Amino acid sequence: MTSIGGTEMVDWNLAVATATRFVRPGPEVSRDEARAIVAELRKHAKASEAHVRAFTRMAQPDATGHAPHDTPVLVVDRPGWIRANVAGFRAVLKPLLAKMEDRRSTVPGGAVLGAVGGKVTGVELGMLLSFLASRVLGQYETFAPPSRDLPAAAQGGRLLLVAPNIVHVERELEVAPHDFRLWVCLHEETHRTQFTAVPWLRDHIEGEIQSFLGETDIDPGTLLERLREAAQSLAGAKPEGEEGDDGNRSLVDLVQTPAQREILGRLTAVMSLLEGHADYVMDGVGPDVVPSVAEIREKFQKRRASGAGRLDQALRKLLGLDAKLRQYRDGERFVRSVVEEVGMAGFNRVWTSPNTLPTKQEIAKPADWIARVHRKVDGAP
Repeated sequence: MTSIGGTEMVDWNLAVATATRFVRPGPEVSRDEARAIVAELRKHAKASEAHVRAFTRMAQPDATGHAPHDTPVLVVDRPGWIRANVAGFRAVLKPLLAKMEDRRSTVPGGAVLGAVGGKVTGVELGMLLSFLASRVLGQYETFAPPSRDLPAAAQGGRLLLVAPNIVHVERELEVAPHDFRLWVCLHEETHRTQFTAVPWLRDHIEGEIQSFLGETDIDPGTLLERLREAAQSLAGAKPEGEEGDDGNRSLVDLVQTPAQREILGRLTAVMSLLEGHADYVMDGVGPDVVPSVAEIREKFQKRRASGAGRLDQALRKLLGLDAKLRQYRDGERFVRSVVEEVGMAGFNRVWTSPNTLPTKQEIAKPADWIARVHRKVDGAP
């Protein structure tokens, strides 16, 4: 546990406790209904494996008839999602927090952070997680370490389906529950397939993240200020000193160096690819197995674009979630354009190596990726 001045820099246990305390309760269901929902999500997750493999032509069975799907699928509630993500944050941020500890005596704001201690930081983080925990439908945790109640693959990785959130959204949209649950599972299973079928992908992304964190030169006081602004927004309070609605600042604005911006551009491109690919697969498979897919897609897109109100929109900006919405849209357009031009087999060359991943510019101009990768592979002039 990283500490400053003898106190924990982030009290992870308090972050879990705070988020669990303040997260909104899920929709009301009986015990029998809850069991049935969990069972159905597990069934849909299993069925989605075959649908996704057949459509994407990834993770095909080997000579023994087995396909690579060694990461567990967990159906969790909101506190379970919180515990899983705190564990992931703790693992990924460890090098950054260690670096900030080393700089605590020389960086402006370091003394302030040391004074307020890890408990305040834990509360701030917990408030953010309480907001997000009621919104995530599913998540492939690439770097999740295994724990007693939340197993993961040996090298990290597990798929989470957040049952209460799925039920909440299907009721809000007034769509067929069975169809919506399968539709969600198709999207999330695509992410699991991406990482299990492309062995180098996890290490590549982890390397990029650690390079980004290694370049980080954060003023600890500034980091605490951003966390506090987000938490105050959750409480409906305006951050001190903020006039009007600039709508521009986010946690991503902590990016400072040219090297960081370059790395962030590569990460944005690969995340756009992964999210857009999942959306494309979900829509491609949907018409054959989800009878009401057109209605679900239309209603879900409207919900995704509009948010739940001014508070939700403010938090999305602060946390950089608007950028994630663009990733879905831009990435799906890239995948669709490439498949239409060179077919699924041609698109799947994207998974050959880190060098065949699209750049941020190529996400916006798929023809440039096709020209670069296919000319290089096919030997065309």
